[in-house]
Amino acid sequence: MSQSTERTTESNPFTKPGFILAAALVVALIAAALVIFLLPKGQDNNHAAPPPAGSGSPATSSPSAPAAADQSICGLPAASESALGAAPKTKWELVGTMAAPTDPKIGPGKTDDQGIRSCFAHTPTGALYAAVNLWALGIDPSKERAIAEQLAAKGPGRDAGMKAPQTQAPASAMRVQIAGFNVSYTANQAVVELAFKADNGALASVRTTLLWQDGDWKGVVADSGAPLEEPRQVRDLSGFILWSGA
Repeated sequence: MSQSTERTTESNPFTKPGFILAAALVVALIAAALVIFLLPKGQDNNHAAPPPAGSGSPATSSPSAPAAADQSICGLPAASESALGAAPKTKWELVGTMAAPTDPKIGPGKTDDQGIRSCFAHTPTGALYAAVNLWALGIDPSKERAIAEQLAAKGPGRDAGMKAPQTQAPASAMRVQIAGFNVSYTANQAVVELAFKADNGALASVRTTLLWQDGDWKGVVADSGAPLEEPRQVRDLSGFILWSGA
């Protein structure tokens, strides 16, 4: 190998084994709580990525009828916008170790005695806030069952997750924060792609499908109980709308 090639390789962090390992840890940390409790023992979590919003209900979900009114269950108003092309002005709160967005007009409108944050506006921004709060809560394995019960969309996947034995996620000192997003939206379905950044600079992304169900945004899972898509390593934040609170 030539010296110039060697220097290029050494200066590229994405070719370093340490970066690849760190990215794998990011994926494990972000997904640990939700994947472990949602995936019943012995199940394979290989599954297709979710369809974009507007292409019909996900084949793996069995949603109930949408809420009769566009307002959320805690009275947050709906709005007519159908896209989110810029980062919203946001107040952030720590949920465990992750900063999550909050706004009295967007949500969360409810926080129960277990710390479960729910009730978001029926808007693209509401869907974005719901997705981030879902992942922030999901890092804490003690909230697994409460998340499944309150924040998962009705259907076989939710039922499978509720029946799975609770498993403790492995401890990790890694910290991750939101770094960007994309939202694809229709009135009753949203696909929110989030970019995460670890405290060592490693990046990962994941898409979360949400349904407007019973006056709130609910996360959709596969019939097995697994997320519709696993987190994946990304090289940079190009293609994402930059947005962060920490």
